[in-house]
Amino acid sequence: MDTAPSPAPGPTVVDALSLLAAVTDELVVGSARDTHEAISRRVHAVLGLGLGSAAAPVESLHRGVASAVYGGLGLALRKSSAGLDRLAATGVGPRLEGGARGRFVSSAVNGLIGDELLRDRPQLAIPMAVRVGGRDVHAAPADLAAAFPAATGKVVVFLHGLCENESYWRFHRDRTGTTYGEALATRGWTPVYLRTNTGLPIRENGVALAALLRDVVASWPVEVERIALVGHSMGGLIMRAGLNVLALEGQADGGWADRVTDVVTLCSPHRGAPIAWGIGHGSRLLALLPETSAFGRILDKRSEGVRDLVDGYVDELPPLKEARYRLVAATITQSARHPVGSVVGDYLVRPRSAVGRDRRGSEMFPDAETLHVGRTDHFGVLNHPEVLAALLRWLA
Repeated sequence: MDTAPSPAPGPTVVDALSLLAAVTDELVVGSARDTHEAISRRVHAVLGLGLGSAAAPVESLHRGVASAVYGGLGLALRKSSAGLDRLAATGVGPRLEGGARGRFVSSAVNGLIGDELLRDRPQLAIPMAVRVGGRDVHAAPADLAAAFPAATGKVVVFLHGLCENESYWRFHRDRTGTTYGEALATRGWTPVYLRTNTGLPIRENGVALAALLRDVVASWPVEVERIALVGHSMGGLIMRAGLNVLALEGQADGGWADRVTDVVTLCSPHRGAPIAWGIGHGSRLLALLPETSAFGRILDKRSEGVRDLVDGYVDELPPLKEARYRLVAATITQSARHPVGSVVGDYLVRPRSAVGRDRRGSEMFPDAETLHVGRTDHFGVLNHPEVLAALLRWLA
């Protein structure tokens, strides 16, 4: 009797080495070559003013040697990448995600170039999925029942931020002796952790989230009565995008969205992040000079997910009427009004953006409850005592 083929075991370390060789060729060798050539042209142009045609042989010799060196390095790296691809296709080598370090690398690379991976190296692209024990859990009744034997009708969904994975929800656990999910589990909630490719556009991830939660709710071991969404950084934007997908398709009523009672975002750049804006402007400035344009291309090689953070996630759809929105902002200063805190924020997101307010004072979430956490950074809000106390109160 024919049996269905077993699912792919996932990428191996060999896949990662192949990607490393390709990126080294494109960014390291390519950038060094282009920068060297630009500087060389300028130097030889100056020498030509003084030496005239006598400088031409030296320039030709220099160009020939440089071209041979860079060409040889690039060819070796491309051949290595192709050979590693063939080796990876056999399935040889340890699984990239067999350990915490590999999962960290996978999530970080997906955040930086995840859209490119999905197009050119799909075996390395992370699919959105429920995660338990470092593994994907299929949204099917048997799989969910096995993964959540004590499932309740109250489900709290956690989604990480850019370049992160589900393990980030255990950061700073020593400060509270617990995690947000563990603490809420003692109050009757079932924590569900998701992982996604944060290099994809926010709206695309929103579509994937809407489909995944539809399947999870339909296959959940017990009837789902209440859903809370908790997102860190970009995760909060993706959750909003997922809700908007349903609203635009007219599925908000009668689907999982009508069971959402709470939306909590932790340092989410609703109005954009300065660092994403700075990277974009930095790449354009570096592109102005031939000597620095290669470095501009390095900065410009960033995923659509990162590009989306320039403006955040602003749309004309109002917040979900049936849900209570809670927005957490953080600053490295004690007060959010401190000049440094208001500009630097948590190093990545300004407090104004984290609560959805623009420079004119317009509010994206006029009825939301906000919480400011002082003297901490972007990742410090993970398992922070003040946030934990607020979560237990909000989701009582």
